[in-house]
Amino acid sequence: MPMRIGDPMPSMEGATTWFNGSLEGLEEQIKGKPTLVHFWAVSCGICKQKMPQLQEMSAKYAGRGLQTVAVHMPRYEADTDLDTVNEAMFENRITEPVAVDSLHKLKEAFQNDQGWVPVYYLFDAEGKLKTRAAGEFGVSVLQTALDKMFPAVEAAAV
Repeated sequence: MPMRIGDPMPSMEGATTWFNGSLEGLEEQIKGKPTLVHFWAVSCGICKQKMPQLQEMSAKYAGRGLQTVAVHMPRYEADTDLDTVNEAMFENRITEPVAVDSLHKLKEAFQNDQGWVPVYYLFDAEGKLKTRAAGEFGVSVLQTALDKMFPAVEAAAV
């Protein structure tokens, strides 16, 4: 059963590797702040296609406290090569903390039973799930949720 709205953010423990940070640093970084967690894979074409939009959204709301965390969830054996992951992070300009979920512990913790990538989880400052979206249209759903979470940003843009 997938996570429900209002569920608490799972622990990020279980990642096999971290890039751009660590579990300890992340816990301190996201404490009391709205957080977007997105799952991706180097073999996922939609992930790569949607990455610029995702980064634009993350940058837009970063000034309001939004933290972004990426979870690389290998889907195939080739996805487990850390040099390939690092290369994909560089190519896709992924600068946020990246947890590599080679054992699928985070997949389980976030109840991503279908193993979707991309999948996005948006948590409020209290660490409660506000929205979950997956696939090609997940970024659009995420944008709507972010606009509701940060209405002043939209009003200021008008």
